[in-house]
Amino acid sequence: MIKKTLYFGNPAYLSLRMGQMVIKLPEVETDSNLPDQIKKQAEITKPIEDIGVVVLDNRRITITQGLLESLLENNCAVITCDSHSLPVGLMLPLYGNSTQNERFRDQLDASQPLKKQLWQQTIKMKISNQAAVLATCTGKNSPTMLRWADDVRSGDHDNVEGHAAAYYWKNLFAGIDGLEDFTRSREGEAPNNLLNYGYAILRAIVARALVSSGMLPTLGIHHHNRYNAYCLADDIMEPYRPYVDELVYSIVKDKGINNLDLSKEVKAQLLSIPTLDVVIGGKRSPLMVAVTQTTASLYKCFTGELRRIAYPVR
Repeated sequence: MIKKTLYFGNPAYLSLRMGQMVIKLPEVETDSNLPDQIKKQAEITKPIEDIGVVVLDNRRITITQGLLESLLENNCAVITCDSHSLPVGLMLPLYGNSTQNERFRDQLDASQPLKKQLWQQTIKMKISNQAAVLATCTGKNSPTMLRWADDVRSGDHDNVEGHAAAYYWKNLFAGIDGLEDFTRSREGEAPNNLLNYGYAILRAIVARALVSSGMLPTLGIHHHNRYNAYCLADDIMEPYRPYVDELVYSIVKDKGINNLDLSKEVKAQLLSIPTLDVVIGGKRSPLMVAVTQTTASLYKCFTGELRRIAYPVR
């Protein structure tokens, strides 16, 4: 069963009662103009075991320690947002697997040649999926991208990923009026804000799955920034990024470049990322479920049971 993503953008009091998240809306409870019947409906409960991601996007949200403990025990990712509604923090459980110590050791003992081969697989699939998204969004095939995917060597020392990214971002939004010169930058103009938000949701999904598979999301196979607590998540999410890009493209096409604020409607669309359809292992699956297959296969690569990571094919 796919876990639910819960988004809170209004003031709320979140607590725990008998294995349920209890959601109270103080603005409704204290409104003297509302009838008692409506006030009673202001309290909602959700089973903890059904929740996979919680997004907290309001400074007047109160969440109890008991609820946080229960969410983390059930391997839920809790995301907090800043004053601009952009994800700024991520909380994950410390222990997500019954053989945690053994799995940590297998991950730590992975050889450098193995890590380079896994990064090669990751970038090949990322570029292939980018090429597929370009074909869908622009109506034009990209043989150059496919050639670059074939050219990726162990460790990608030639930085084929960077060449492909430059081509990809130059062409993805080129057919939309006003975005002919779009530049992908975290601090850039819209739709960079939508991409940032979508990637943050994706990152949380991947980090959650890594913990569930018994691995340290800090220790990457390629990324190794000393200040980054989620290097492995940033590695493994790469082939999934094009799915976010395609969703953002559809939002931009629908709304136009003058309506790309992170409105509630837009955030609701981006919060559908866990349920996006992907094809992995020849079968269609929700993205959140596919990510767990990917992280499970990664661990088996560390142990020598598999030689390839299971990634989705766009």
